[in-house]
Amino acid sequence: MPRPDDSRTLDDARRHEQGMHVRRQVLGDAHVDRAIATTTPLTAGFQDFITRTAWGDIWSRPGLDRRSRSIAVLSSLIALGHDEELAMHLKAAVRNGLSVDEITEVILQSAIYAGVPAANTAFRVAREVFDDDSIAQDASARTEEEPTP
Repeated sequence: MPRPDDSRTLDDARRHEQGMHVRRQVLGDAHVDRAIATTTPLTAGFQDFITRTAWGDIWSRPGLDRRSRSIAVLSSLIALGHDEELAMHLKAAVRNGLSVDEITEVILQSAIYAGVPAANTAFRVAREVFDDDSIAQDASARTEEEPTP
């Protein structure tokens, strides 16, 4: 329920539009285009829901920057064992400004709170994701940069 002082209350069409914009920025056009292209009558409601709610509401809130949101998402996905989503959000984390070193720290932190097997799997998924030359290049460039405050 929106707070009375929350001027961000948007109608569904505006939230969908805003959500699609944020979704494309975080996940990339190619990923979003594939998701849209494979939408069926069965999945159309879900695609609308995640676009409006996850991307148009939560990812669009001003309370956390996208780097922080990526850290929270990676931690949650590791803890819950959602490896396919983890791969997608590792790519998004790089796009949101996290370095390989920072992602490594998130996975190590998760080992303590989510368990060593979950972190072991996360490292395997990360290795597979970062074996992709284009993603590795983006992530390595982030590792060499000064950390963002």
